[in-house]
Order: sequence, then C-alpha cells, then structure tokens
Amino acid sequence: MLSKQDNERLTRVGPGTPMGELLRRYWMPIAALTEFGKKSVKPIRLFGEDLVLYQDLGGTFGLVDRQCAHRRADLSYGFVEACGLRCNYHGWTFDQTGRCIEQPFDDIAATDAGFKDKIRIKSYPVETQAGLIWAYLGPQPVPFVPNWEPFSWKNGFRQIVFAEVPCNWLQGQENSIDPVHFEWMHMNWDVRLNKTPGPYSSKHLKLDFEEFEYGFMYRRIREGMKESDPLWTIGRVCLWPNALFTGSHFEWRVPMDDENTLSVTWAFERVPREQEPYVQGVIPSWHGPVKDPDTGRWITSHVMNQDFVAWVGQGAIADRTKEHLGQSDRGVLMLRKRLFEDLERVANGEDPKGIIRDPQVNKCVSLPIAHRSAFVDGLTFDELSRHPILSTQLKGYAFQAGQPDRIRKSYEEAMGIGRRGIWIADRS
Repeated sequence: MLSKQDNERLTRVGPGTPMGELLRRYWMPIAALTEFGKKSVKPIRLFGEDLVLYQDLGGTFGLVDRQCAHRRADLSYGFVEACGLRCNYHGWTFDQTGRCIEQPFDDIAATDAGFKDKIRIKSYPVETQAGLIWAYLGPQPVPFVPNWEPFSWKNGFRQIVFAEVPCNWLQGQENSIDPVHFEWMHMNWDVRLNKTPGPYSSKHLKLDFEEFEYGFMYRRIREGMKESDPLWTIGRVCLWPNALFTGSHFEWRVPMDDENTLSVTWAFERVPREQEPYVQGVIPSWHGPVKDPDTGRWITSHVMNQDFVAWVGQGAIADRTKEHLGQSDRGVLMLRKRLFEDLERVANGEDPKGIIRDPQVNKCVSLPIAHRSAFVDGLTFDELSRHPILSTQLKGYAFQAGQPDRIRKSYEEAMGIGRRGIWIADRS
C-alpha cells in the first residue's frame, strides 16, 4: 500500500504538482488529424488546463489557452483565419505562439499604440505523427515526438480510437503491467458474461518483469504454454510513462485532470499477403462509448471497456492506503518505484526515463514485439485466420465498443473479408 502523501504525489497532475511536472516532459496524443476534416477548433482538457486546439486556414495547428486575453471569452467558439484563431466576441486573433496578431477596433482607434504587441496567451507546441496530434506542455528544450517502429510499418490498416474515462490516469497505467488480470477480466469474466459456468481459462503459472529503456516488459506462462512462446520470451510492453504496447496497438492513458483520463488507442492490423500492396490513405478515428445509454451501466462487451470497468471501480482516484498487493503485483511495485525515482530526477533538473533527444535514435525507435514477423513480413489469409491471437480481429474489433460501420467496412475491404467473414480477395 501507499501512504496518502505518496498516493497524492503519483496521482495529482495539475500545474505545479510533482507528477504534473514529470508527465509534462513527454509528448501526449490529444487528437487525430481526421477530426479536423469537418471542424477546425476543438476544446482540450489536459493536465488540469483548459485549452483549445485549432487548425487555421493555412494548415497550421495551435494549442492555446481556452480563455481570450481580452474579456475571457471561450475561444473554443472562435473561428480560424488564414493565420491564427479569432475570438468570436470582439475579434481578437491569436497565432500558434499565443501572440495577439489583431485587435480590430484598437488597431483602428489607436494605430500607433501597439497594444496588441503587449498581449499574449498561453500556448504549447503541437506536432503531428502517425495520424495523431501531439502536445508538449513541458520546459525547453523540447524532446522529439517518439517515432515508434510500428508507425513506419507498411501494408497495414490503422485506426485511432478515443474514450473519456472518469478516473485518474494511474489506474489505467497500473493496468498496463498487470498480466494476471487478463485471465480473469478478459477470459473468465467473459465466460460468465455469456451466462455459462465454464470452463475457465488456463491459469497463469509464472510471471516475469524486466525494465528496459522505454518502459517495462512483462512475460507470462499459462497452463499449456511452452517457454519458447513469444509471450514468455518477449512479452508485452508497459510503455513509459503512460501507455501499453501489445505489438499490434498502443494504448495511451492521457491525464485530462486528476479525475479524468483520455484513452487513446493507435491500432495496426497487417493485411493478408494476398491483399498486398496495400496503402491506406488517412487514418480513421472514432470515439467509443463507455456507458450503455439504456442501462447507465459500464459497457462490458469489449476488452478495453472491461478494463475501464476495473479502473473506474477503484474510484475517481484510487485510495492506495487501503490496498493489499500480492505476488501478481510485482510489476505495479516496479512501476511505482520508477515513478518516484523520476519525480526525484525532475526535481533535480534531470531528464526522466525514456526522453528522446538524439535525432538518429528517433529515426525509428524499436520496441520488444511478440509475433514481430506477422506484422513486418505478413501472413497469408489462411495463416492469419489460424493465428491464436491475431485472428480475433477478423471477427470484429475486439478492443472497444462502438466502431462505426464505415470503419468496419473499410477494414473488411482492406483485409478481403465479406460481410460474413468470408475470404473474398481475388486469388487468380
């Protein structure tokens, strides 16, 4: 268990808090490029700050304070110009650096006063990578947005999924290094949700955790597995500081504030070799629901929705003074220990774990990947349909509820699947 003071140190993320200062050293995914096909302004809640993300008519993205410097109007209702975001109240306009570049009446009434040159609002750097829009709220110098290896993979169908989860970010991240929950939450609970008494899933027999440069690896042996299995020799990745990487997808737990988290998933599915070459245009994005509108209960039908149930069930901020950790929680203890060490690093003016500043390193940042060949070299449709893990997606998107029909249709076309899961690619 943790003391109340230590729990506060790990969970509070607002400006000036130790954890807020640590997490601000990393780029955070906050939106998708495809969200800006039909709109140009989006309100953003990040680390307890209310901001506005916009794309002006020149194509430049900006992330600025949500309140106008004039009389505090809400800039999320503003509109974009060739350069910058204009407040809809009196027309003051701000560029991506937060500089006021126009004050329509003052520019006429007091031409030589230079009033606008004295006005700035808060602004933060924004970059785009892998179909995502990333924000950096930390100090200079700004590190690189990590160019993770899967971002460069070819012949794949990719999609981005968001969900807002009403709980603290750390509840999600501790889930990223908890392999035993898979057996119960995603396997055995599924059995009971389907109203059958069993049989239950194979049990975990052995766990191992290992730290590496960009996080932790966790490995498992379950009944019936051999020690040559990739889930034991390589495992999965708890990606530093706030993500899970499974090999086929990333899941970021982005702190909106102390009690709300933006879940951001970037998923990759390699198309069958018979469908190659495949070039996807834009990466589609969508928002998944977390509650059933008919019952008001949390959705339990999909993998990550089940995770959300566990996270929010601990409360808005889990009270870790009352927990009782067991043998399966060794990874959670390692994660917390490293977080406390990174808090000290930041307090001493040092970089925390996993910051990338070398451009050569960032050309392609590799990660431990189980079943790497399936993603890099590909599989035939027959091999894919028989794969014990990757075949799941052929039947439907398993990770979150609410995938739009248009995206499922695009996926089926990319994979060569008919409406009923029948292989429809031309084999001639």
